[in-house]
Amino acid sequence: MPAGLDELKHIVVLMMENRSFDHMLGGLWAQDSRIAGLSGKESNPDTNGKPAPVRAMATFQGQLDPDPDHHFPAVNKQLFFPAAGPPGTPSMQGFVQSYFDQQRNVGQSQKIMYYFRPEKLPVLTTLARQFAVFNGWFCSIPGPTTCNRAFAHYGTSFGQVSLDIFYWKGPYLSIYERMLQAGHTAKIYYYDQQSSTIEIVNLLRNQPQIFATYDQFLDDCKSGILPDYSFVEPNYSDHEGPGGGEELASDQHPDHNVQAGEIFIASVYNAIHANPALWRNTALLIVYDEHGGIYDHVPPPACKPDGFVASAADTGTGFPFAFDRLGVRVPAILVSPWIPKATVVPGTEDTAKGRVFEHASIPATVSKFFIGNNDSGAPREKTCDTFLDLLSLDAARPDSDCPVFSL
Repeated sequence: MPAGLDELKHIVVLMMENRSFDHMLGGLWAQDSRIAGLSGKESNPDTNGKPAPVRAMATFQGQLDPDPDHHFPAVNKQLFFPAAGPPGTPSMQGFVQSYFDQQRNVGQSQKIMYYFRPEKLPVLTTLARQFAVFNGWFCSIPGPTTCNRAFAHYGTSFGQVSLDIFYWKGPYLSIYERMLQAGHTAKIYYYDQQSSTIEIVNLLRNQPQIFATYDQFLDDCKSGILPDYSFVEPNYSDHEGPGGGEELASDQHPDHNVQAGEIFIASVYNAIHANPALWRNTALLIVYDEHGGIYDHVPPPACKPDGFVASAADTGTGFPFAFDRLGVRVPAILVSPWIPKATVVPGTEDTAKGRVFEHASIPATVSKFFIGNNDSGAPREKTCDTFLDLLSLDAARPDSDCPVFSL
């Protein structure tokens, strides 16, 4: 076993909200052509029939208002336009058309093609260049938040494709319940009482055993007593903090301030890095739950069906969905001092070495490492690639070779 896995004791997942890979990290292609980002030649047709090109003009806030539609019917259009839907490879040509549907404003609809220059996102891009960035991490279904986050917790959404809160239908247990049954520890750290967890209500059955606040996460990092598996959630709303000051939403969901999310990502990283022992034995995955309706150029691949079927009425598209293809590509970065600097994990662009990951890869990885198998996981989870092999160095990188962010 590689030395990094011999010393690994903690896996931490930070899941942000509603941004695509190209939107956040596409500009890195100019720095490293191994990164499957943007050449600048990509475009989508607008409703006047003219090409709307990708442009490095994304702003921190005020640009994606209204919030781009990311419900199942809208994502279907984003993927398959001008066709009505599958079969066939997604064209990735319907993002501008879909955003136009919300305001009937051609100029606004073209902004769905905007992306960030790397220097505008110094935290995310630094971590991507210092550790491992995934070219091929896709959200689990072409739909919204709740069902995609369910795949991170259960390896399935139990047939759900909407934002509706739903109850556990069995037979698959959450990764938290499986960890507890196997004698391990696991916890979800939500931000605070005003911005609490948006996870599946079934997980509340174990409250308070698997729930704690973000302040507790910071304390647990200082004390070096993180559970074996931690899932960290950002602040989902602007609200008044305990001292009377304003707490800005840090989830990066449009149209929340992206810089607030950058600070939050840095705070999670810094908290782990500041404890030398914890830093040495922790792997941190930073990932986004879904693309939020924002452009990405890589067609999502087919995948193992998850055993459920959403009806044509449930999908709102006129045809059923067998959970046999993934959603849009999202940013994903794995952080550990045992990862070689500037690792790029090839995706679907590399037919020889390419690897495909999705949110069910999270419980698959946690279960495989701590429990020893994922035999009790959902069908999709059992076939998912896992990511801890990226901790491949024989010796941990020195602190001088790892960034520290000043907040």
